[in-house]
Amino acid sequence: MSGHSHAANIAGKKSKTDAAKSKIYTKLGREISVAVREGGGDPVSNQKLRDVIAKCRAANMPNDNIWRSIRKAAGEGESVDYVANLYEGYAPGGVAVMVDTLTENKNRTVSDVRHAFDKHGGSMGASGCVSYMFDRKGVIVIAQGDLDEDEFMMTALDAGADDVELNEGYFEITTDPNNFSAVREELEKQGLTFESAEVSYVAQNYIEVSDEETVTKIKKLIAMLEDLDDVQEVYHNAELPVDDEE
Repeated sequence: MSGHSHAANIAGKKSKTDAAKSKIYTKLGREISVAVREGGGDPVSNQKLRDVIAKCRAANMPNDNIWRSIRKAAGEGESVDYVANLYEGYAPGGVAVMVDTLTENKNRTVSDVRHAFDKHGGSMGASGCVSYMFDRKGVIVIAQGDLDEDEFMMTALDAGADDVELNEGYFEITTDPNNFSAVREELEKQGLTFESAEVSYVAQNYIEVSDEETVTKIKKLIAMLEDLDDVQEVYHNAELPVDDEE
């Protein structure tokens, strides 16, 4: 769930069950397929593929899985032509939601997404109804560990980052989408390990939600959307109580 703090979601993602990890790896495999289709199977010459590989490694996807997906997408097996679609809508409490998908069957995907909104008190909207509330940014999360806060912040800014914040023991680095790859690779050269690294949608402002029933509905909606095979990421602008974050 990509909400107010990327760092707040790290622990939950790291503790996923094997079945949940398998689903995540399958979704990452789709991103690899799209990157290879657009720029070829050689990471040296395909910047987008390098970025996806970094995202896979941050998610602890085994190298064998990564390269198997690359070879399959490059033609060493049956590949699928996935198409990206972004759906927008509202969760209970007026919370804005964006659903990023990759699918070979748009009709199935839009039906499944709409069903999730309807089932949990939300409503699917037209294109553009909430996207203006979000900014496209590169987001890199690194565990602080023994890193000195001031020294690391200068390192990230020197690498081209727009901003660095320390939240709950994690550095959150934000970049212009066009600078994301360069910043990520510069930090990689310095031996840093990422908890997550991706170009994401970040809400400009957040809605604080405290009503228990509304919080429950929002969480169930986001969980159902994230569980859909065709959904890659779910973004929202809800600021939920800390005890309710997963």
